[in-house]
Amino acid sequence: MMSLHAKLDAFWRKPLPYWFTLSLLAAATPLTFAPYYHFWLMPLLFAAFIRLLELRPHFQVRSAYLFGLIAYVCQFYWVHTALHDVSGLPNLYAIPLTFLLPAYLALFPAAAIWLWEKLHLPRVYKIGIALPILWTLTEFARERLLTGFGWGALGYSQITPHSPLAGFAPLGGIHLVSLITALIGAWLVLAVNNTHIKQRLSATALILCSLAIGYTAKQTEFTQTIGQPTTIALAQGNIEQTLKFQEDQILPTLQRYFDQVAQTHAQIVILPETAIPLMLQDLPEGVINQFADQAQRNGSALAIGIAQYTENRDGYLNAMINLADYHPDQTQPFPYYAKNHLVPFGEYKPLPALTEPLYLLMNMPLADFKRGGDAQTPFNMAQQKVAFNICYEDGFGDELIASAQSATLLANASNMAWYGQSNAMYQQLQQSQARAMELGRYMARATNTGVTAIIDHKGRIISQAPINVPFVLEGQIQGYTGETPYMKLGGSWKIISILLSIIIILFAYNAHYKRKQLNN
Repeated sequence: MMSLHAKLDAFWRKPLPYWFTLSLLAAATPLTFAPYYHFWLMPLLFAAFIRLLELRPHFQVRSAYLFGLIAYVCQFYWVHTALHDVSGLPNLYAIPLTFLLPAYLALFPAAAIWLWEKLHLPRVYKIGIALPILWTLTEFARERLLTGFGWGALGYSQITPHSPLAGFAPLGGIHLVSLITALIGAWLVLAVNNTHIKQRLSATALILCSLAIGYTAKQTEFTQTIGQPTTIALAQGNIEQTLKFQEDQILPTLQRYFDQVAQTHAQIVILPETAIPLMLQDLPEGVINQFADQAQRNGSALAIGIAQYTENRDGYLNAMINLADYHPDQTQPFPYYAKNHLVPFGEYKPLPALTEPLYLLMNMPLADFKRGGDAQTPFNMAQQKVAFNICYEDGFGDELIASAQSATLLANASNMAWYGQSNAMYQQLQQSQARAMELGRYMARATNTGVTAIIDHKGRIISQAPINVPFVLEGQIQGYTGETPYMKLGGSWKIISILLSIIIILFAYNAHYKRKQLNN
């Protein structure tokens, strides 16, 4: 009689159960990320995905592509919200463009499996080592190619205080967390579906060891407190994106943010990305003076999100300005941070000859920013050195290391009104949690509509504002100094280089293994 394992394998090899289960696994991946935080589910989904690939070896690449396509559509459905609901692009264009990003992103898991199926190694090496490494390498590649898009990486599913695997973030960054998550998924397959007792026990031991290392790292303090706690206020204006740049809404917007600045006596006050919907140089005389004066009278150091022209006025910058030491008679430009990692299609136009006609159909002003430059100087605010990043930038941990090294506090200023009430704001919140863990510093998030939050150096959300309402979130932050192991490594490249070396060795061994099989 057939064993239960054999009966189940025979069932899932059938086309209908196979493709249905594969699609269901992919559609369930959003549950592992914020706002759901079912971190335990991701290794199980990945393990089931691997087992399905084994059952139909001739369909592995197309299966991986379909898995990626469905997973990324379900995770990033909010692209349609930005294109259609907010920007006003007709569905004739918005729906196909919504699928365009997932269709591109799905090429990376397909590439991982395409390389993987070329390896003819013993199962324990092919599944237990090669597949997780190749998956991690392709995730790293999609974070880098064409300016990069790292959202939805396996590791982000573990960025929650409840997951022991989050402890790997300060050790090696998000890609190390992705690697360990993928390894545990692969080892689960070897632990459950295996006729070799030693391999089953070894896989189980490796899973337990990984969990123990992660848990221990979570309890370890890699950075140190400096100075006294500082009070902070994060303004959430809740200005609708469709109204934000309308001329008759500018004064009400300015008034709302001024009132929010006026109501708090926190030592640091931060307004979100493009809080003031005018160019700095185009502001009516006295506006900045009023904001700065009010903040100073309240004992607050104020930072404001506002776009500004470049020095030679040949472009514009998405910037935060520091008014902590503002004086009405000053002639020098304000200290500012300008966004460096721009959003493709949102903040700059790739292939403008092809994309320009689409922008004419959308209500998308300021879609061609200039880069601000690497490793910009942190702001001096109320005895804290604040390293800013703007919106999309908190998805790239490696790029924040240089400024974080000389900072005591991280701050993200965002405008997520483009994405309505979708999961996009929570997914970005989880990325900020990852950056706080990687860099061992508090992260203060000031957003237009949400999620405005204070995150501690362990990635825990200390306080959070309700979404889609005007709100001033007040709380305390603690400055931190020192470097995590991830910072000392200088980012992900050293780990990625090691993984590349292992893959090269495995492919070399693969050639040797194939020759040995032929000789036998």
